Amino acid sequence: MEFYEHIKTANVEDVVLRQPLHPPTRGTLCITGHHLLFSDREEGSSRQVLLLIRNIDAIEKSVENLLACSSLFSNAGHSERISGSSGTITIKCKDLRVLQLDIPGMEQCLNIAHSIETLSCLDSVSEMYPFFYRPSDLSLQDQWGLSSPEKHYSQMKELHDRWRLSTVNTDYSVCPSYPPAVIVPKNTDDDMLKKVAKFRQGGRFPVLCYYHRKNGMVIMRSSQPLTGANKKRCREDEHLLQAVISGSDKGYVIDTRSSQQALQARMTGGGFESKSCYSSWKRLHRQMERGKALQESLIKLVEACGDESHNMDRWLSKLENSKWLSHVQTALSTAGLLAECVERDGHSVLVHGFEGTESTLLISTLAQLIMDSSCRTLEGFLALLEREWVQAGHPFQQRCAHSAYSHARLQQESPVFLLLLDCVWQLGRQFPLALGFSEALLLRLATEAYASNYGTFLCNSHRERCAIGVMEKTHCLFQALLRPRERNYYSNPLYEPTELAIWPSVHPQSLQLWRGFFLRWTECARHLEEAQEEIRNMVIEWGKLAQLS
Repeated sequence: MEFYEHIKTANVEDVVLRQPLHPPTRGTLCITGHHLLFSDREEGSSRQVLLLIRNIDAIEKSVENLLACSSLFSNAGHSERISGSSGTITIKCKDLRVLQLDIPGMEQCLNIAHSIETLSCLDSVSEMYPFFYRPSDLSLQDQWGLSSPEKHYSQMKELHDRWRLSTVNTDYSVCPSYPPAVIVPKNTDDDMLKKVAKFRQGGRFPVLCYYHRKNGMVIMRSSQPLTGANKKRCREDEHLLQAVISGSDKGYVIDTRSSQQALQARMTGGGFESKSCYSSWKRLHRQMERGKALQESLIKLVEACGDESHNMDRWLSKLENSKWLSHVQTALSTAGLLAECVERDGHSVLVHGFEGTESTLLISTLAQLIMDSSCRTLEGFLALLEREWVQAGHPFQQRCAHSAYSHARLQQESPVFLLLLDCVWQLGRQFPLALGFSEALLLRLATEAYASNYGTFLCNSHRERCAIGVMEKTHCLFQALLRPRERNYYSNPLYEPTELAIWPSVHPQSLQLWRGFFLRWTECARHLEEAQEEIRNMVIEWGKLAQLS
């Protein structure tokens, strides 16, 4: 179906736009297959507002003066509208912006609302805007992405003695959510991997995601073992994990479920690594909320941030009831535990929960940021996200289908990637010199994950992206963010590289609400942003002067 079939009214004059941090403006509203375009018609102004329809989470409409609207038929049979009827459309965006459009004419208002509702719900990935976005300074012939498992392995010469690159998943038949190539212990052949995959949920057998150069320890990730109520075993799985640790050494399994949840999972075919079968591995349970609970937490937090009662006790109560900062605390605490096992205790770790596509990726990413300075540069951080989220099979399309405002019934939405960015912001606040990128990058990524011009966060896996040609037909966000102008804007001017681990404090008084994101459309946040930009410019100027002296 063509986009124009969903657009009953393409443009409307004399529309009033009300948006945060700006006075109301009058102008023309145009609607296309992918955008709302508002052009300011005030004298001497050429300001435009371009909103990606994919960024719209919910709309609310109200029509006024209904009684003043009647159909008066002329001889030709056409209806005329009595002046005075009008409507208001409130647009609530996935980036938490709220816009209001005052549209003259009830019919035009309803037509626009219907078009927005229909276009924002189209779920055919190949019809989304990244497949049409063609900026002049990017080419589809450019390299797509920053790295690949093959390139990552070739650069890590230290791995080659004990680890190998397996292409067992070339056709995605072993694990639909893994990339074609993965890093596994050298003495496990592909036939063994196929048997292990059948013993792990979704085929996500244990693969290497991080090698700690300081002591040779590794982080592996997988999904839960399918032991079931009958306590099934898989000798190949046991052999693979034994191959990770040498001799009499021991490893840790960090399970992102409570011990009770892990026991209950057996009743539905899942399970955990029992001590009798995995004697060299010690299991540590750290329950992390996921799925619906995390999404509801975000909804409650955004509702609290929109509370205009100015009652401090009420606000603090709502903030606490949302439990969002508790989720931040748990994520940082669990990532700290993982980093401690590897960095301080000198043991390898396997991380998993249920599917291994959410909390597992969250804490493995944070642990690498804590331990490894190469992950804290701008390029290193983007490569980490590409490796641990995009290539590792986080289902972005499902998890980021809606944000906090949608009236649709919750399905598979969960803001776990947003939770990661919040945790990274907490790290940056506690260690302002340690990260090579700024808060502005985190805000950009938070927006792009939900609605983007780029193809990076489309689909739910590498397999899906290949099937519809995302790498050939769209541009890569991470490559775009490393262009000179963007690199300069998203870099932290205070950055001072350190090889030391950065251990976050997780005491409640050490964690703060990420105002830059959750209050970004308020007057307070704008003043804060302006002050930060001024400080940034001063630091850059001081740096230039220091180089001259």
